[in-house]
Amino acid sequence: MTTLSDRPNTALMVIDVQTGVVADGHNRDQVIANINTLVDKARAEDVPVVWVQHNDEDLPRDSDAWQLAPALKRDEAEPLVHKSYGDSFEDTELEAVLAERGVGRLIITGAQTDQCVRSTLHGAFARGYDATLVGDAHTTEDATQWGAPSPDLVIAHTNLYWKYQAAPGRTAGTVATAEVDFAG
Repeated sequence: MTTLSDRPNTALMVIDVQTGVVADGHNRDQVIANINTLVDKARAEDVPVVWVQHNDEDLPRDSDAWQLAPALKRDEAEPLVHKSYGDSFEDTELEAVLAERGVGRLIITGAQTDQCVRSTLHGAFARGYDATLVGDAHTTEDATQWGAPSPDLVIAHTNLYWKYQAAPGRTAGTVATAEVDFAG
């Protein structure tokens, strides 16, 4: 139902699942296993997998912390979008990558839940994309020392509020890994 004309295709996005980003991620190993399940399923169904990799002064490009988590295996033919802002669309080629593939529907996974995942969800939705969050395939670290809720509550809240997002001509929602339907 995307508002983007001539964009019938779906893509899986893997946002910032990098060594330094997910090192202390809540339920990290299970989240990465779920992402791998989705990547395998997307590849089997010829659904594009788009990888996003963040860099900034705390996460310098080409550093060990900047590398994708070792348990993930990106195919060199799959697009890799480099970003420096929370929203994966800001000042990147993501829109061009998606347009070239006719993508109007995104299935979103990654890290950090309360930063880049949320920013990208909202950025996609505001730009006319259908945006589905995979509720058991995103993570965040513990930021309670700065006043945030515990990671499990941040994840649960994000899953809850994204489940009920609505806008004219667009769909949103939250699903579990086992419920992801790339054709849907």
